[in-house]
Amino acid sequence: MIIVLTGRPGVGKTTVFTKVVEDIRRHGYVVGGIVCPEFRVEGARSGFKIVDIMEGVEGWLARTSPNCPNDLRVGKYCINVNDAVSIGVKALTNAAINADVICIDEIGPMELKVKQLRDAIIYVLRNPKNVLAVTHWRLSDSEVGELLRNAVRYEVTLVNRNSLPSIVASKLLGSLGRE
Repeated sequence: MIIVLTGRPGVGKTTVFTKVVEDIRRHGYVVGGIVCPEFRVEGARSGFKIVDIMEGVEGWLARTSPNCPNDLRVGKYCINVNDAVSIGVKALTNAAINADVICIDEIGPMELKVKQLRDAIIYVLRNPKNVLAVTHWRLSDSEVGELLRNAVRYEVTLVNRNSLPSIVASKLLGSLGRE
């Protein structure tokens, strides 16, 4: 089963995602994958980390930088290919082998810009394990979109963001054989 969380920027997708991950872990299941939280300095977003959910290893997915090749830029952010590969690809590969649920926050332009990370995401989406993924609200990758076509989708809104974690966790736990 693939479950997708989507919604407008800043609505609370990562918060819902994190609560679901915690709930699944509390039930004794192994959760792996990546989370890419924003990083702020004095209230302004300056980049995104990439964190291996299972191992806790973290690095930089992207940071603001004026000196960045155009092919590695998404908006004002410069992609760190080394950390995306060494942390992100490793985390997804490890999760595909060892986790009960593979989690990806998020599948968006930055993550898909790095070929090896995109390939690992596609591999996971083709994997028969349960997947929880946050997708960018304007996901435009046709291959990834096709793999997500039959996913169970939840749009995170200001109205449902507090109740959604228990709904999504219950759906995943049911798929794992426990509710």
